[in-house]
Amino acid sequence: MFAEENGLMGDPRLQGISDAIRVVPHFPKKGIMFQDITTLLLDHKAFKDTIDIFVERYRDMAISVVAGVEARGFMFGPSIALAIGAKFVPLRKPGKLPGKVISEAYELEYGNDCLAVHVGAVQPEERVLIIDDLVATGGTLSAAIRLLERVGAEVVECGCVIGVPEFKGRRRLNGKPLYILVEPRQ
Repeated sequence: MFAEENGLMGDPRLQGISDAIRVVPHFPKKGIMFQDITTLLLDHKAFKDTIDIFVERYRDMAISVVAGVEARGFMFGPSIALAIGAKFVPLRKPGKLPGKVISEAYELEYGNDCLAVHVGAVQPEERVLIIDDLVATGGTLSAAIRLLERVGAEVVECGCVIGVPEFKGRRRLNGKPLYILVEPRQ
């Protein structure tokens, strides 16, 4: 399925991206249809098409920081950052970054978590793109937005490869635009 509101209706790359994502039923717990992007990473064309679509969208938006959400945002964020001339900043789970950090707690579908960023990694007024593989409830991306805004950054948009049906037609998250390539296959 394709996210109709992404402006790419009819783009043949979306079918290859969607087909390359494996669905794993009941992972990590019963009732979850896990969208496994590791198979997308194995498909050179689909992976390249994913990066290319994001680069086409963001290359002229004066983005200075691409913030990737641990862990699967790390798969896409660095390539996008390099292609658009931005720095890559990882948003990590607790205890993963040495030195001084600021953090933001949030609730997940199946628990609680926290994101952290190095103090000074993102400067006030820098224009930030947040990248993750999937948006389900929006909890992780909302925490990332709050965290980056606390350091004075301007979050321009959140970009995700996959958006679950609850986000169908919804193009904003915490007042920020949300860009989704495909919807999950069941």
